[in-house]
Amino acid sequence: MKIGIESNILRYYLKNVYFINGTAYAGKSTMVKMLAEKHGMIHCGENYHDEVAEKVTTPDVQPGLCYFRTMSGWQEFINRAPDEYEAWINRSAKEAAEFELMKLLQLSAMNKKIIVDTNISLEILHEISDYNHVAIMLSPQSMSVDKFFERSDPDKQFVLEQINKAENPEKTMANFRECIARINSQKYCDEFANSGFFTLIRENTEADTKEETLNKLEKHFNLI
Repeated sequence: MKIGIESNILRYYLKNVYFINGTAYAGKSTMVKMLAEKHGMIHCGENYHDEVAEKVTTPDVQPGLCYFRTMSGWQEFINRAPDEYEAWINRSAKEAAEFELMKLLQLSAMNKKIIVDTNISLEILHEISDYNHVAIMLSPQSMSVDKFFERSDPDKQFVLEQINKAENPEKTMANFRECIARINSQKYCDEFANSGFFTLIRENTEADTKEETLNKLEKHFNLI
């Protein structure tokens, strides 16, 4: 029997949790970090649920989260068709949501405000939270594709290294960029923009707007 928890119960226990969702390169991670530091909030950055998920997941129950353990190798990963990549991202987010919720329920016992960089779906967020506890941050699709490998974080540089090792690096790079474009497509941007949640769109990709964005989020979350 699959155990379900009614949304009003989750909403009560998660009343001190603030969520930021959205597209890549919109500044979500930066804002979560800045809000946590400035307001003494518990910081739940990207993949904060991984520690438990890596111990618990099994391929038959969570095939998306187990993909890196079951794939034949990195060349398979970087050469998957965009449709397959998109389906994997969506499935993994759905599987991860259960781990996220359990971790947040655990942290909520500390009775402190929590700020979360999340991929929990809009549907679930509407069930477990409210307008002033959720913010959506969006960026142009071109930014997520063109600047994907400009970040120095090890994961992205490792993927770039694997692409350069491919039999046809140019073809593999074009395919992988299409995968990234697919999960940051206009379809998903429209879903976020029309979600009914507070939304910030990163239109100026050159200027440093961190303090301005931080102030808008603080006001929205009623932190100031």
